[in-house]
Amino acid sequence: MSAATTACARVLVALDIDGTLVDSDQRVPAGTVEALDLVRAAGHEVVLATGRSLVGLLPIATRLGLAQGWAVCSNGALTVRLDRSAVFGHDVVEARVFDPAPAIRRALDAAPSVRIAVEEVGWGWRTSGLFEPGELNGQQKTVLLADLMAEPATRVALTAPGIRRYTDALGAHGVTVAPQGPDWVDLTAWGVNKAAALDDIRAHLGIPRDRTVAVGDGVNDLDMLAWAGRSVAMGQAPAIVRSAADQITGPIDQAGVLPVLASLVPEVDRTYSPLAAQIATAERTASGPVVLRVWHGSGPDLARCEAWCLREGRWARHAPIPSGVGVTMRAIETAALDAGMPYPRGDEGRRRAQWRSVTEDGPAGFELPLSGL
Repeated sequence: MSAATTACARVLVALDIDGTLVDSDQRVPAGTVEALDLVRAAGHEVVLATGRSLVGLLPIATRLGLAQGWAVCSNGALTVRLDRSAVFGHDVVEARVFDPAPAIRRALDAAPSVRIAVEEVGWGWRTSGLFEPGELNGQQKTVLLADLMAEPATRVALTAPGIRRYTDALGAHGVTVAPQGPDWVDLTAWGVNKAAALDDIRAHLGIPRDRTVAVGDGVNDLDMLAWAGRSVAMGQAPAIVRSAADQITGPIDQAGVLPVLASLVPEVDRTYSPLAAQIATAERTASGPVVLRVWHGSGPDLARCEAWCLREGRWARHAPIPSGVGVTMRAIETAALDAGMPYPRGDEGRRRAQWRSVTEDGPAGFELPLSGL
């Protein structure tokens, strides 16, 4: 895939979090959320792919405006579907587990002082001793060593001075070893990595392998970068990561992910509001005539806003319009006019006549044509 991706062709965009979308102080670079919204409005599938545990993923996904969609966490051990309507805001699609006991015993033989943490999905960690704040996402509970080895696990974290040099010895026990530094390694099931989990999502969505883009900065991103049709390393990534990528973008402190995201969408007028820009992007990237479909929540504001297009004689969902959630139908009309759409047109009364009722795909809603049929 070339650096200038054709905007109308659907792409799976796999994004690491730490060092790619979030800096070391947990700040999201300015413009990132708006750029992600435009990529989604173009019909692309944005998938967060992180080493964070689920409990560490969820709050940052919300900050990024990605509370709906697919995500991979725990270095590929867990695939989830983010969904605001779900009880906990997500559904676990697949948890890839392994027997941690043999590798833990080997770690104890090699480094008797090793600290051990076994992931508890959606909660935190069971540990052999207290880890410092910030070392692990979520809560901690210190338990007996036997309890750490008693059940299958999605991931185990091991930390001890120089433990990375035991990578091969640990891997001999049927696990994937992902070094996070000289003194820290993560263990997952054999063959588990971000790339394997992403490929399952890609196949489920019916997106060709060459229509994939991946951006990352860590050693745990190497498999993902090798898998992607177009791979991009952040500017501050280690040399081994930069050499593995098709291209190198700016570092996190220069918001290096932004030009990559911008290459996936058509250019729109910079004076447009975010809502108008998303509507224009959806209309320009659709393969046929477009309508906006909206659904109300419990009040006057909209709970959903999506672009649908006519494909081979049938209406199909093209893309979400993220900034259309929580606004009014009149705001949608104004943004569509600002974006230069041929509909709605005329004064307020005539514009309202352009709205049509729809009943398929959930509760009753309304649609507004954006292009001539």
